Amino acid sequence: MSGEISPTGKRPGNDSPPELRASHADRDRVVDVLRVAAGDGRLTAAELDERVEAALSARTVSELTVLTADLPPMSAFAGAVVAEAKDVLRIDQKFSAVKRVGHWVVPRRLELAVEWCDVTLDFTDAVITQDTLRIEMDMRGKNLTLITRPGIVVDADALRLEFSKVKIREVPAPDAPITLRVELVGTKSFGRVIVRHPRRTVGQWMLRTPAPLPAID
Repeated sequence: MSGEISPTGKRPGNDSPPELRASHADRDRVVDVLRVAAGDGRLTAAELDERVEAALSARTVSELTVLTADLPPMSAFAGAVVAEAKDVLRIDQKFSAVKRVGHWVVPRRLELAVEWCDVTLDFTDAVITQDTLRIEMDMRGKNLTLITRPGIVVDADALRLEFSKVKIREVPAPDAPITLRVELVGTKSFGRVIVRHPRRTVGQWMLRTPAPLPAID
């Protein structure tokens, strides 16, 4: 049969080598490159979503190679971005507001030991280099506000609430691939945890258009 494939992956009479199959580690490496490139302004949010989805479903190494062919290798900008990412970031503060906005690098674990101060974590332009952020909370009073973007989901099921509540104002788009899962654990007493997308401008409310994703130069 002309379409028969041998156990080695070759077709009879064809001397070309078989396509090298991609591993989970291969896919993860490409996704890391894509996330860092997006955080560096090299990809739009839509391009990131499209390429991450393609990377996660890729079967061969050549399919993965195409997705990063127009991007620098991780080593080219690892020193500028990835090296700044910390495994653990601890914030210990009282009475003064805490904000992480702009191109801040998301750590793997964030320890919040704060009292009576608002905490805002804006992921709109954040540099995300891993798929999970665990926030360990010991927070008393005021509000924790998480400003998300498509592809970011927040799990507060393990968070212990004392005279407090969680309010999720925006539901992530169901078709967007998950690029970051934020896990809230520990204790939040008094105040609220608010999860929302960026606020719309007056003009966007009038036109009823969604708030824009981060501008890419």
